[in-house]
Amino acid sequence: MAREANQKLKLLMLQKILLENTDENHGLSAAEIISRLAAEDISVNRKILYQDFEELRHFGVDIISEKKGRNVYYYIGSREFELPELKLLVDSVQSAKFITEKKSNELIGKLEGLVSKYEARQLHRQVIISGRVKSMNESIYYNVDKIQTAIGENVSITFAYFQWNVKKEMVLRHDGMRYEVSPWALAWDDENYYMIAYDHTDERIKHYRVDKMVKIILTSKPRKGQEQFDEKNSPKYSQKLFSMFGGEPVRVSIEADDSMAGVFIDRFGKDIMIVPKKDGRFRLTVEVEVSDHFLGWIIALGPSVVITGPTQVTERMKEIAETLKTQYL
Repeated sequence: MAREANQKLKLLMLQKILLENTDENHGLSAAEIISRLAAEDISVNRKILYQDFEELRHFGVDIISEKKGRNVYYYIGSREFELPELKLLVDSVQSAKFITEKKSNELIGKLEGLVSKYEARQLHRQVIISGRVKSMNESIYYNVDKIQTAIGENVSITFAYFQWNVKKEMVLRHDGMRYEVSPWALAWDDENYYMIAYDHTDERIKHYRVDKMVKIILTSKPRKGQEQFDEKNSPKYSQKLFSMFGGEPVRVSIEADDSMAGVFIDRFGKDIMIVPKKDGRFRLTVEVEVSDHFLGWIIALGPSVVITGPTQVTERMKEIAETLKTQYL
């Protein structure tokens, strides 16, 4: 009875053997395949095996036959994902700060299952990322799922928000008071995952680190803030933010050495207008939500970059400079 049941699984087992054990550099002969099927208590002869190959090909499995010497070897040709694509995905998983070490290993293991055991060894390499810090909140996947569900069902959510104290303990902010917001989007910025939402208390769009959210509950209340989100929901919105720290949208004028042009194109895109000057420098104006993170980014670019206006921004930069001067006397 068990043998008959195994025979019904013949095509599935044949596909599994080929997917796991073959690729363009590693094939199996008909005799080897028959032997592997026999090990699973599935009997088949060569004539039936060739018919099975055709059935799988008709189903969409790319089985390639290649003659080497006196033998013919069979292997899987194209797959849903190519090896270079999976290498890129593995690198992304390993380098993503918001994915915990445990979940990273689980995801990579699943990606390895999409190729042969030989190619899986190439995926199981370690990417050298100096000082990489991984999230310690294992529930981030469930957080993302709940947020996406709330967006799909058009309802608001409540949650608690935590921060780390000096004892490396998770402490709820605002004495554990629950936040009530309407989620509108998820964004990945500066190696962290953020929820973009309308805050019901402050009545404005805010950003929250998904890995710092706990005890998310979906409400039955419809979402708010559609109009405010639509105003910000444009391809250039993320260009105006720095590390998801918002501020007042301001058109900032900047002068910099010609060698810095690439830095601003990388950050703001090729659509920015760069006006060359005669002294090896250029001018440009960009609209950003001015925050200390933005000003810190400008400072990090060095003396070759200077903000020239508006006055409230240059004055804030002077205040920061004076504070730093006092701190490092």
